Amino acid sequence: MDIDEILNRIYPLPESSLSSLKSHISEVSYPKYFCLMKADMVISHIYFIKKGIVRAYSRAEDKYITFWFGSEGETIVSMKSYVENKPGYENIELLEHCQLYKLETENLRKLFNEDIHIANWGRKFAEKELLKTEELLISRQFKTASERYNDLLKNKSFLLKRIQLGHIASYLGISQVSLSRIRAEVK
Repeated sequence: MDIDEILNRIYPLPESSLSSLKSHISEVSYPKYFCLMKADMVISHIYFIKKGIVRAYSRAEDKYITFWFGSEGETIVSMKSYVENKPGYENIELLEHCQLYKLETENLRKLFNEDIHIANWGRKFAEKELLKTEELLISRQFKTASERYNDLLKNKSFLLKRIQLGHIASYLGISQVSLSRIRAEVK
């Protein structure tokens, strides 16, 4: 996905502001299974996915819990690092070879002070990230595993073809056996 489209989906920018923001963005590429972000570290970059799939996970006792998948056009950010410049809690693993756009958080903060349009873009960016977190929390608290699976089918069915079932089960908060049962019921 093109960087102009990704940035303007967050909040449309005038051409001069878009150009200024893009001048601080570089394109990077990493292999499948690369750990892009590690928990307990301050992450000084924001990434936008040009091509590929990633997952965010945390470790709880002896298991890894996937709580988010990102795909083309989405943003990868440690909000704790972005907002407070403190270590985040998530690990970000690439599930496919990924092409990403990379933006230094410090450069973005400087742009916030120089350009009101970019500052508004940053506000909208944070608001959209908050809404994603809220939707995830509500889904986990109030929906059954079957309802969460059906939401995944309805909104992001392409993930089921590109992600291991173990990660899908973890994301849904169930075992692979339960996921198999739910999938059989849906068919």
